Amino acid sequence: MAQKQALLAVHQSLEKSFKAIEKQQSLWDSTLLECTNLLSSSSNLAEQLRACNNVDFKTTPFREFPDLKHRLKYKLTQAMEINLENLEEKMNVLQRVRDTTSNQVATCFQMYELHADTIGLTSVLEHSSLYPSVADMLEWLQDIERFYQSQYLDRKILLQNINCDNLQNIQALPQSWNRVSEQMDQDLIQDTLLKVAFFLESRQGS
Repeated sequence: MAQKQALLAVHQSLEKSFKAIEKQQSLWDSTLLECTNLLSSSSNLAEQLRACNNVDFKTTPFREFPDLKHRLKYKLTQAMEINLENLEEKMNVLQRVRDTTSNQVATCFQMYELHADTIGLTSVLEHSSLYPSVADMLEWLQDIERFYQSQYLDRKILLQNINCDNLQNIQALPQSWNRVSEQMDQDLIQDTLLKVAFFLESRQGS
């Protein structure tokens, strides 16, 4: 009976963790999409600003408007600064996803460690065609935690030294951002959630 209760407690903690990750992944995906749009906009603004810097307005029909170049540069720079500020806010959201997930995973492992001796190794490794083992699910939680940690830090480092004075880097941001994504399997979390779908479904109402 003690073993059954201990295993139930760990299953409940695993269920809570994966359900929390489902919500966090939805927030992560929507925030990344917003980041992509901001990066694309910033890249276009940087391209326009570089072109503006390279044009000698005195040799164009716009020479009759001596302050036009200054006003254009100001407007483009202001728009870019707003984008970069919005990107910083989106990075804060990604950080919260990372931290929330890490806390949830830590809580789940604490629950397992509390009951590990009672459950025993054999029960931890038991699995069926529909339900993964406790050991597998704990490992998958660690994989997810590492994914968020790595992806957040790499994106944070990428944006850390970006400012409106470095137009070339801003223009290349979408490509650099995509390279961060390519470093890890972006389907890892969705694939993992599919692996535990039957487990989560079987726990409904329990």
